[in-house]
Parts: sequence; C-alpha cells; structure tokens
Amino acid sequence: MSILVYIQNVKGQIKKQSFELTAYAWQLAQKMGGSITGIVIGEIDNEHLQQLGKYGMTKVIKVGDAVFNTRFNGVYTRIIEQVAKQEAARVVLFPDNNLGKALGPRLSVRLKAGFVPEVMALPVSYDPFIVTKRAFTGRALANVQVNSSRKILSLMINAFGINENPVELSFQEFQPQLDRTTSRLQLVNRLVYEGGVNLVDADIVVSGGRGMKGGENWAMLEELAGTLGAALACSRPVADDGWRSPDEHVGQTGKIIAPKIYFAVGISGAIQHVAGVSGSKCLVAINSDPDAPIFDVADYGIVGDAFKVIPELTAVFKAHLASH
Repeated sequence: MSILVYIQNVKGQIKKQSFELTAYAWQLAQKMGGSITGIVIGEIDNEHLQQLGKYGMTKVIKVGDAVFNTRFNGVYTRIIEQVAKQEAARVVLFPDNNLGKALGPRLSVRLKAGFVPEVMALPVSYDPFIVTKRAFTGRALANVQVNSSRKILSLMINAFGINENPVELSFQEFQPQLDRTTSRLQLVNRLVYEGGVNLVDADIVVSGGRGMKGGENWAMLEELAGTLGAALACSRPVADDGWRSPDEHVGQTGKIIAPKIYFAVGISGAIQHVAGVSGSKCLVAINSDPDAPIFDVADYGIVGDAFKVIPELTAVFKAHLASH
C-alpha cells in the first residue's frame, strides 16, 4: 500500500509544490501506514528528482518517454491509473492548480475514488476519513467525509508548508499499457510567458486593478515587484481590456493563487477576484475608496492614491533592503 504523489514536471524541473505534497504525504503515512511513491511523466533527470527524498519519498516511478513531454489529460489519467493500481495506492495527491483540476476528476471516475479539491490541511479524522477544504469561494471551510477505499486529494499551494524527513530514494521505470501513446487531440501551437517570477509559485504577488487607469501605468507596479522579487498579477477587467496579459489574471475565472503576501492595488474586491486570492497568508489592499469591498478581507489596508502610495512603498522597501 502506498500514497501516490503526482510530481509536476515542467521542462525537466520539479515544481515547488511537489515538495509540499511529499511532506503532506509523509504526515499521512505516519497515520495510515505505507510508503510514499511519486509518479513523474515526461523527461527529467534523476538529480532533480533526488531532492524528493529529503521530504520523505521512498520511490519515484518514471514514465520518461519523450512522447509524454506534452500533457494530454486523457493519456496522463490512464498512466496514473495504471501506476495507482500497481502500487495499491490508497491516496493520490495532486497540486490544486489547473493540472490537478484536469486530472483529479478524471482519475476519480476511473478509480471509483472520492475526489476532494482545495484541501487546506491534514485530515481531521482518518476513520472515517474527513478533510477540510475551501468552500464558498474561500469565504468558508467545509469538512468532507470520503467513504471510498481510494481517495484523491488536491492540496492548496502554501496550505501545509515544507518539512524535511530525509529517506533513501529509489527510481523505477514504468511502461504504460496504452492503446495509443498520443491523444486524439493535437497540439498546434503553444504560447509561454517567460518573463518575471512564476505567478502560481510566487511567495509575493503585486496585483493591479482598474484603479491603475491604464496599462501604461504599470511601471510603478513592475518596480515594486522587482524590488520585492514578486510576481505580477491583475484583475479580470484589466486582462479583458488588454492592459495586461490574460496569463496574469487571478480570480475565480483566472488563476487561483495563495502567496505569502498579496498586494491588491486599485482592486475593488469583487467576490470573483477574492475567490482566487483568499488563500493568501497576508493581503494588503491599497485603494482610494474607503468603502471598497477589498478592505473587508484585507489584513492590512491603505486608503490612498496608489500613484502616491506605491512609489513611497517602493522607496521604503529599497531602503530597508539596502540596509540589510
């Protein structure tokens, strides 16, 4: 019996949340028993995977054929299903991102397993198995009981933390049994944004809304983000108006993020936006309207003109960083 962790492979590199998932799996194993096995699909060097042993993973199953470098959800689901059955996995863990949202439900059907997305913590009970998840777009938490013998969970980023539990790690190659090795879909083109800090993985995010009055005013947010080593984001109206790339859109219909610090600049705080950032450990709101809904969910609020506040904040952070 094992706990199976999906290791997200991006161009031969491990995503940070794979370490968090492994640390979470280690804690599950202390209560449920069994070993921690990872599955990684696509080409990746063992030296990158070796880091997983620091967090409690004992074996990594590699599906390393180059034909699987491009993710097709149906194909990936069938591969994970075969590995889960081979390893007698009682729990399968995914990151709660677009990948987890695509693969988790599909795998749930194939394994006849209960699927719980947006998990926030370790189970509150193991018999019966009950976990806590986000509900009502992050405005509440719900305890969900999973009655199936197999369980599939997707863990919110930065919800658990990363703790080291070093063990010896081994590797095993796996050849999936598929009717076809490619999807009926064909990848025609891919556009990848390479600039700046990755938004989903960032510890600090600087985000702008309609209050910035135009894309030409983003330089001050870019300077603040550069000073803090932060990623840039925006609200949906900003992306819809073409001020910023849709890749930066966070919210219920965009990317769901949970940074340690989230700066909401000129963002009113509509529920759809808050749903995508409610997992932030600290939310700092800057808005000239004292009645803006964003202040209802902010940990810290500054009522003021962003065009004056942001340069002053940037200067303070630069001075602080220079003195340390």
